[in-house]
Amino acid sequence: MIKIFDVDEAKKSILRREMALEPDVPQRLQAGLDRMFGERSTPETAVSRILRDVRTLGDNALRHWTKEIDKVTLDGLAVEKSEIETAVSRIPTELKVALEFAADRIRKFHEYQPVKSWETTEMGGRLGQRVTPLQSVGVYVPGGTAPLPSSLLMSVIPAQVAGVKEIVVATPPGQDGGKVADVILAAASIVGIDTIYTLGGAQAIAAMAFGTETIPQVDKIVGPGNLFVTLAKRQVYGIVGIDGLYGPTETVVVADETAVPAWVAADMLAQAEHDVLATAILFTPSHKIAEAVQAEIAKQMEMLSRDDVIAVSLANQGGIVITADMDEGCHLASQFAAEHTCIATQNPAAYIDKIPNAGGLFVGERSFEVLGDYVAGPSHVMPTSGTARFASPLNVLDFVKISSIVALDATTSTQLSKVAAIIADAELLTGHANAARKRI
Repeated sequence: MIKIFDVDEAKKSILRREMALEPDVPQRLQAGLDRMFGERSTPETAVSRILRDVRTLGDNALRHWTKEIDKVTLDGLAVEKSEIETAVSRIPTELKVALEFAADRIRKFHEYQPVKSWETTEMGGRLGQRVTPLQSVGVYVPGGTAPLPSSLLMSVIPAQVAGVKEIVVATPPGQDGGKVADVILAAASIVGIDTIYTLGGAQAIAAMAFGTETIPQVDKIVGPGNLFVTLAKRQVYGIVGIDGLYGPTETVVVADETAVPAWVAADMLAQAEHDVLATAILFTPSHKIAEAVQAEIAKQMEMLSRDDVIAVSLANQGGIVITADMDEGCHLASQFAAEHTCIATQNPAAYIDKIPNAGGLFVGERSFEVLGDYVAGPSHVMPTSGTARFASPLNVLDFVKISSIVALDATTSTQLSKVAAIIADAELLTGHANAARKRI
């Protein structure tokens, strides 16, 4: 059963942020790492070894580590284009229509985002910023125990809207003999992606960061993944760009006495079923709502297929926190800076500005987070682990770069040169001062 906390108890337990990239390693995983590498290895050192191997050995390292980790022997690294093109015919029509609908809505949302070059002539000549799409992007689509076509749509479409010309996808080999699931291939086909590599984990990130005989080096890597994917992204940052470092998924609900307990419970359960490390927390000033949601969670959980995962998630990271009022709930939610923050009240708009830190704000019980996972419009790739304090959801700006344009007229150049020379003298940079005075 999910526990009910007071605020002080919650601050000492479920509201404490731990380092997402330095988790306690389960004994089974540690044993597997030690066996695989022949010595005591941490996830960090394991990832470093894989990156080094891929950088020096290329495709051979990719095949080796895929066989070691995924227990799959790859004939080829790339999925045949014909397999991608025909995948749509191999999925149910209802699913095809749903994916197309979601793709259209995600695209439309991102097309509204204002991203454009600008220029002014009011500062002496022409000054401005040029916005240019990245040349190439690698998208990591998690596989794990289930295919996630929504992650492909949510990562690829903003890049396409930005104007990126070269987009490649890496996704882990499936459990069916290593074959990538048809639903992933179909989603790729729907958005016009024809380059997919059957690679997962750190080896996939390494391949896209360094390039191999088969896989091109990209300018930026985006998309969520497991601990090893995240550690690999952190290690290759600087060689390529990355969108962010994502930890386990998380949802916070701020609700008052007008909320529907069954809906709040369903939303928390939907989050908890992702992963045993997922977080689902409710803030409410209402003891009645707290107890009703607690009862609903117990009732609904019995009907769900991943109840074992949910039970662990809620026991370790979940909770219901009794606050003094809604304002305190909003304050705590903003401090926690969750990936998803849901406002469940009859007047949700009144609380939007009271939660400045959130990856996504889901305003009102009809705007529930599951819709954001699939079809609302914004990318569901959102900052986790408290990084919503400074980071943003994946969006069009992640796929462009900005160059400053300076084209001064002669009069302005002369005026600025005098100022620049004075500052350069103060910094003891005589070469700078000389270059400026040559123009005076």
